[in-house]
Amino acid sequence: MRLLRPILAISLLLAQLAGAAPGNLASAARPSSAPASQAKESVYETTQGKGYRFDRGGWIYVHLEGAPHDIGYQHGYLLAPEIADAFAAVRLEATHNSGRDWGFFRRAAHEMLWPKIDPEYQAELQGIVDGLQANETKLDLDDVVALNAFQELADYYVPWLDARTRTANAPRPETPGHCSAFVATGSWTKDHQIVMAHSNWTSYMAGERWRIVFDIVPQSGYRVLMEGFPGVIASDDDFGVNTGGLMISETTIGYFHGWDPNGKAEFVRARKAMQYAGSIDDFVKIMLDGNNGGYANDWLLGDRKSGEIARFELGLKHTKVWRTKDGYYSGANFPSDPDVIKDETTYDPNDRSLGPNARKIRWDQLLNGNKGKIDTSLAEIFLADHFDTYTKKEGANRRTLCGHYDATSETVPGSTPYNPYGAVSGKVMDSKMAESMDFIARMGHPCGINFDAAKFLGEHPEYSWQSPVLGDINAGPWTEFHISEHIAQPAQ
Repeated sequence: MRLLRPILAISLLLAQLAGAAPGNLASAARPSSAPASQAKESVYETTQGKGYRFDRGGWIYVHLEGAPHDIGYQHGYLLAPEIADAFAAVRLEATHNSGRDWGFFRRAAHEMLWPKIDPEYQAELQGIVDGLQANETKLDLDDVVALNAFQELADYYVPWLDARTRTANAPRPETPGHCSAFVATGSWTKDHQIVMAHSNWTSYMAGERWRIVFDIVPQSGYRVLMEGFPGVIASDDDFGVNTGGLMISETTIGYFHGWDPNGKAEFVRARKAMQYAGSIDDFVKIMLDGNNGGYANDWLLGDRKSGEIARFELGLKHTKVWRTKDGYYSGANFPSDPDVIKDETTYDPNDRSLGPNARKIRWDQLLNGNKGKIDTSLAEIFLADHFDTYTKKEGANRRTLCGHYDATSETVPGSTPYNPYGAVSGKVMDSKMAESMDFIARMGHPCGINFDAAKFLGEHPEYSWQSPVLGDINAGPWTEFHISEHIAQPAQ
């Protein structure tokens, strides 16, 4: 099993690629001189029923198995410290950015979301609460449901409600742009199989905690291996694979506005789709059922059984699916359907200074420039790319595929200068890996640059409100994970 690719191998590969696409790819992917993660990892497994956890490569691997309540109980019990910690960060960020107290989010979870959650996932959520309380963590069901909806309530429901009620002095943030990704197949890839890659873009407050690899064996549906967030039943940045052959990723639709209070929570639909969809059509059908507009995404999908890939743009008023067995789709928070752009966003497709447009151009450069060569090794390098297509210069910022808002002084809609936000992990897989249910992941910036919270807060005291929860993000090694994995125990 490979834990870390040798630097020499990457250097040789970069040398072969020099000039393949604009932007000095070799420079963009140069390994950082910063040390790997210094976090001490446990060498033991912790168990609860059929569930267990261990640490490796900066990640926490969690195996969950059984009936819905059992899966939830294992989740809550095994990750109780991490869930309590993540809850504190989510609560601070949501209340600060929205101007609402936590009671507002609890009421929305209880009155608007809970009644429309499938019984299977109600049982799993209740199991998380019971597991937390058994491990002396006192969060209740409304807290846990609101935690699961932390992306859609704060970023979609609140702006919709403020506009509807004409709330005085309400913040008017643009919907955050989460993630960069691509999926390619056919003549674009080295072995003519599907290759998929994804980097999670989010606030560093949430991002440093987004380090769970879930191996879920449910009572019904497909087995799932996915990246995830403590206490949340969906992947939420949505990278995973199931035994039905579906490879799943997404990026948000930037500048999106819309919400349906009568719809079903996005986190429920996303988890259900990952667990029950054995085809692209299945996935689309599940996500459309009860669509509430929350966490609106461009889903990048691959069916390893057929080699077909798809881009599924899921707005609220409009949706569209593109499919191919020979080509690629990329995602960087840019909508593509003219109806979605016109009716559901404030996105300007002609402004090349916008991060989504700059990253779209860069994806096209890298993917077209490496047609027939794309594999998971190249995908890792693409995710680490620091070429800005707007300035035509190297240097990590908000427009590069490996995003670093904290290195950006520019003021953009929905953000502030030097915002601690950007790419906090990278993941890659191909069809063969999907068949054996594994993927490769790197915690931290895919480029390897570390984030020093104390240094950042010292230089940018305007973000001192984050100090209770903002921590370092140290880049770990590219690490492979697969289902039914256990950690080797030390000799007694």
